[in-house]
Amino acid sequence: MTIASPASPAAGPASWLNNQPYLLLSLTSLFWAGNIVIARHVGAHVPPLTITTIRWFGVFLILLPFAWPHLKRDWPALRRSLPLMLFLSLVGFAFNNAISYWAMQYTEALNALLIQSAGPLFVALWSLVLFGVRLTGAQLGGIAISLLGVLIIILRGDLAALASISFNRGDIMFASSLVAFGLYSALIPRRPKIHQLSFLSFTTCCGATMLLPTAIWEAASGRVLQFDAITLATLGYILIFPSTLAYLFFNRGVALIGPNRAAPFFHLVPVFGSAMAILLLGEKLQPFHLIGYALVLAGVVLASRRGSAVT
Repeated sequence: MTIASPASPAAGPASWLNNQPYLLLSLTSLFWAGNIVIARHVGAHVPPLTITTIRWFGVFLILLPFAWPHLKRDWPALRRSLPLMLFLSLVGFAFNNAISYWAMQYTEALNALLIQSAGPLFVALWSLVLFGVRLTGAQLGGIAISLLGVLIIILRGDLAALASISFNRGDIMFASSLVAFGLYSALIPRRPKIHQLSFLSFTTCCGATMLLPTAIWEAASGRVLQFDAITLATLGYILIFPSTLAYLFFNRGVALIGPNRAAPFFHLVPVFGSAMAILLLGEKLQPFHLIGYALVLAGVVLASRRGSAVT
């Protein structure tokens, strides 16, 4: 598999971080865990299509001053790969995020975290279907081990509770967002060899533009965004952490180690989510937390080892 390499980063701490795929992907999972918690908390308060549109236009405006020189230099490559870039904008930014925020109005955080655990499988499936890239035994075993750890954490050590969970239309919507993001993840190594700021600013702008008609429709139907304290705090977190930083980190991590080795880091999302509940909401640390954390960490280490791409 050919992996696109962004332009050389600036020297200093940023240069060091830019070449630490495991740290980048771990931070991505941390930021996305916070996003799921917030999305569930404010799901009935903010219009999902509108906030997703504002999210990506906001990220584009944040990045534009830094990305502009790279965009001008990379424009010929972007234009040559325009169909792929537009498709990545659709599945990775417009559809994926809008449908996941919409789904959180109908599903429970527990169900969302369970469905999120299937993320690596969707990445592996698309990599196999599109490019013939198969999971190795280590990857498959690592995903299985980390998935078991996720289930132990979410179900609080009682795996029998899995049988009592029911799913609704919000769960189907959330699953469809993961299918789309799995496709985005599998296609990332095939993107043009451009600077990651060019890539992210272009795709966020295109994704927001695609969503704009749906946001107008949402407002016309009576769901208007209220710029109160809750909305502003939500937008502040979303714009900086699960959007700008998380996508920069995720794209770079995938570029460094490939989608199949990066995908198991999705399992860190519920781990960080449960840790947030313990630290911020006063939940008690239980033995099943420690068992689950150990299994997830062991599975991620096993699945992300070097030499995983099999064609």
